[in-house]
Amino acid sequence: MPGPVVDAHLHVWDPALTSYPWLVGGPPVINRAFALDDVVPDLEAAGVDSVVLVQSADDVADTELMLECARKDARVAGVVAYAPLQDPEETGRLLDRYRSAEPVVRGIRVLVHEQPDPWWLLRDEVIEGLTALSRSGLTFDLVAVLPEHLRAALRVSELLPDLPMVLDHLGHPPLDGGGRQGEWWDLVAAVARNPRAHAKVSGLYPGGPGEPSAAVGRVRPSVEHALDVFGPARLMYGGDWPISLLHGGYPATWPLATELLSGLSRPERDDVLGGTATRFYRLDEPRR
Repeated sequence: MPGPVVDAHLHVWDPALTSYPWLVGGPPVINRAFALDDVVPDLEAAGVDSVVLVQSADDVADTELMLECARKDARVAGVVAYAPLQDPEETGRLLDRYRSAEPVVRGIRVLVHEQPDPWWLLRDEVIEGLTALSRSGLTFDLVAVLPEHLRAALRVSELLPDLPMVLDHLGHPPLDGGGRQGEWWDLVAAVARNPRAHAKVSGLYPGGPGEPSAAVGRVRPSVEHALDVFGPARLMYGGDWPISLLHGGYPATWPLATELLSGLSRPERDDVLGGTATRFYRLDEPRR
């Protein structure tokens, strides 16, 4: 029997509750409120058993929305919350609160890619905040879209080798369907040398028109490289809903993910589709 399926990267948001600057002026299809109920039919059709909600705004109000969702729906196995890493004192206060009162929180994320400074992660105050995170037992989700973000992640791994870190969306490989994918190819391999580093098979949208079979061909080199350097035991599936609605939503992205993993053994697929996320985010621990 296949193991439980975990979507390790799913969002809810509500622009009426807090600001999502990256949504302003964006495509109408995603520029509105999204609740977990909106995606439940797709999750059930795909056989997804549980989800990890991931922050969408650098604002505690966004985290509160996810926590409220978790209180209402047992499908939410974990929450990746926000903490202002550039403010170590406030980060420490929030980490204490999450550990004591909100155990469904399993990790922290900041929209690093929205910072004007691509080396923001290496600022002294941010390293201090990451140090507190490393000591807390929670994990760190990193949105890396530039080579500089991956280089900064390498330095963080050197400074804080015990910090469990996961690269969202495989660290943003260029999906041109070619062989070596530019700087990403070597940098992601270097990040993977830290055994605490993981990555998400999520948010992989090749640009331009094409049938799903063509999309598989353009994404496959990056996924196969990630499988080589991380191994299935450090890769996890994420649906990236509702961003994925820009690319066909679950009916398009779930078949793409399963096809990309079709060459793996059953235990390896079980890792990517649930086991890795369960271990990394400690989803088998009580959430309340």
